Amino acid sequence: MDDATKSAAAKFDESRAGEYATQSRIALAGYDACHELTACVLATSLGTGRPARILIVGAGGTGQEIVTSAALEPAWRFTAVDPSEPMLSLARSRVASTPAAARTTFHLGTVQELPVRSTFDAATLIGVLHHLPGVDAKQDLLRAIAARLEPDAPFILAGNYRAYASEPLLLATWAQRWRMHGASPDEVKAKLGKILQGVDPPASEHAVESLLTDAGFEAPTRFFSSLFWGAWVTRKV
Repeated sequence: MDDATKSAAAKFDESRAGEYATQSRIALAGYDACHELTACVLATSLGTGRPARILIVGAGGTGQEIVTSAALEPAWRFTAVDPSEPMLSLARSRVASTPAAARTTFHLGTVQELPVRSTFDAATLIGVLHHLPGVDAKQDLLRAIAARLEPDAPFILAGNYRAYASEPLLLATWAQRWRMHGASPDEVKAKLGKILQGVDPPASEHAVESLLTDAGFEAPTRFFSSLFWGAWVTRKV
C-alpha cells in the first residue's frame, strides 16, 4: 500500500468509522439519493436484468453502493475494496444482513493489489478521491480502476471538488447543516475541522474531467450535485 493510500486510510479509524453512517448523511445532503441514482445510472448503462461484475472501490462504512444496487439488480455480483479495516468491517456487517451478502466478495487493501486480469463490467468510486493528496495519487487510482474494467464499461465517480476555501458561502452552508442537526457552535467547528483534515479535492469540474480522460475514460456527465459534492458517469475508452 502506497503512502498516499495509507494516509487516507488512517483517517478512518474505529472512532470515525463508528460514526460514519450518521455523519456522512449530514455532511452530504442527498446521500441516499446519490447512491440511488448511482444504481439507476449503472442499470441504464449496463442494461437491466443482466448479470454484471461490479467493482466497488472505497466500499467501507455503509456499503450503500452494494445494498442499493443489489436491490435493483439481483443478477449483479460485487467486489468490495477498502484499505481501512474498521470501515470494511462495517460494510461487511451491513451487507451481511441483506440479499447482497451471497453476491459480494470483500478485499481489504487497494485496487492496485487486485490482479489486472480480474476484469469488471462497471465500477464505482464514491467519496474517496478527495482524500488522496495530489494529482499523481488520484491519477494512479483512476488508472488502476481503468486497467481492471472491460472496454466501454461504465464508471461512477462521486466526491467533493473545488477548494473549500474558494466557496465561503457553500462552506458556511455546510456548517449550517450540522447546526440543523443539533450541533453546538463548538461541535460544528470540530466537525468541519475533521472533514477538512488532509483533504485535497480536485480544483474544479474541469479538473475532474482531466483526471478521468487522462486515466483512460471518456469525458464525464454529471448527474448529481450537492454543495461541494458531484457525481459523474463516464465509460472506459
